[in-house]
Amino acid sequence: ELGEGCRVGNFVEIKKSSLAAGCKVNHLSYIGDADLGADVNVGAGTITANYDGVNKHRTVIGAGSKTGANSVLVAPITLGANVTVGAGSTLTKDVASGALALGRAKQLVKENWQPPN
Repeated sequence: ELGEGCRVGNFVEIKKSSLAAGCKVNHLSYIGDADLGADVNVGAGTITANYDGVNKHRTVIGAGSKTGANSVLVAPITLGANVTVGAGSTLTKDVASGALALGRAKQLVKENWQPPN
């Protein structure tokens, strides 16, 4: 179910989900078993990971929230209103309204690294 004024980009799959008015789901995203509030902006490559191998779970994204590119929301999960998810984050826990959520591993660089023989 798509609300008025929703925009869906190229190569997006939306399955068993509802998007309220004004939502944007950018290219290469998967939205499954999810409920998106008004004016949610889903960044390119975002995935709602809804299946745990046995059951499908729901994702809820509150009005005005934004996900950065290549984010993964592992259901069951609820993001409150006006949440910002940093690009490349993998989230597994609920996020309160108005929060910034980051779920990325620290970058590790090994200078002069050589692969084992």
